[in-house]
Amino acid sequence: METDTFDILFWIVLAIVAITIGIIGYLLGKRNSTTTVDHTSLLKTLEIENAKLRSDLEACQKRADATKMPKPKPSSTSTKSSLSFDAQVAKAAMGKKVVKDDLKIVEGIGPKIQELFHNFDIKTWKALSETSANKCQEILNSGGKRYRIHDPASWPMQAKMAHEGHWEQLHEWQEKHRAGKF
Repeated sequence: METDTFDILFWIVLAIVAITIGIIGYLLGKRNSTTTVDHTSLLKTLEIENAKLRSDLEACQKRADATKMPKPKPSSTSTKSSLSFDAQVAKAAMGKKVVKDDLKIVEGIGPKIQELFHNFDIKTWKALSETSANKCQEILNSGGKRYRIHDPASWPMQAKMAHEGHWEQLHEWQEKHRAGKF
């Protein structure tokens, strides 16, 4: 009789151990499958993000190509050197009074941004035309978060047109790209 009790007890303990191991195995398996799903989900998310970034890069490259300085047309309205400033010619082409070396003539630059550039000793159209778009972005970033939304990619090109007196081309370009929208 004693062996029967021992056998029953043995089988009960064995069953409890087997059930416990089964439950632990199930839980571990479920945890591993969730992790696998998370990795798959993460991979898909990263692939989507990568595709978006590539698309953004292509759009930026197209914008950069579109903002390359057009070849200036000979201006028949001015007989002076292209580097001397003529307020009358500028006003006629731009449709508003233009002050020499006023950076606000560049589409996207307002009084506060002009002040930022002045702080970095960029006070003339010539100086701005010789400044890289990356340096322009650094200057904007120095002003805080609210300036980071601006896109200075075309600012040196616009400043060069102003410096060289290509007012008609500058006006045409700004009309075509009003407020940075193509």
